[in-house]
Amino acid sequence: MTTNLQGHFLVAADHLKDPNFFRTVVLMLEDSEESSMGLIINRPSSISVDAALSELGKKSIGTDPIYSGGPVETSALFVLHNCADLAGRDQEAVPGIYVTGSSESFDALMARDVKCDHECGFRIFCGYSGWGAGQLAAEIARGDWRSLPAESEIVFHADPYEVWDLCRHRHQQASRLLPHDVKNPEWN
Repeated sequence: MTTNLQGHFLVAADHLKDPNFFRTVVLMLEDSEESSMGLIINRPSSISVDAALSELGKKSIGTDPIYSGGPVETSALFVLHNCADLAGRDQEAVPGIYVTGSSESFDALMARDVKCDHECGFRIFCGYSGWGAGQLAAEIARGDWRSLPAESEIVFHADPYEVWDLCRHRHQQASRLLPHDVKNPEWN
């Protein structure tokens, strides 16, 4: 693969019917010749963060869902957050968005004891999406995925069910040769 996709969205093509990736948007966290890894950002589960935390005996922090990050290692937890005060411990996935699997960052976010100039936003993901050597390149060559530079506002979009349509539309706009509203009919 010639282009490094780290920090990009992979937007599932219309024809991709694999139930693991149907109408998904994957935020790519790592991409190399050996392997690629990312998190599906638009697939909330039916389990709330509160329900999961109560199982662990932790305090309630809200009713946001836990997201399904992908079909690989579904017991692994990842957190995407926008809290710059934790940035020293965590990897920046997209400017202003950090990923962590560390218990220290997770505990700090859950306890809300981090002093931020703004409200820290976060999403919790179970599992991840992964590809072996050459696998993702073959899927892209087949046309299963479209690549789009990741944007932080899309990662935390208020309605995750709109994210695929939004990214699909942005990719179409970026791929146009001519503007959609052509003023000169001779260009048709």
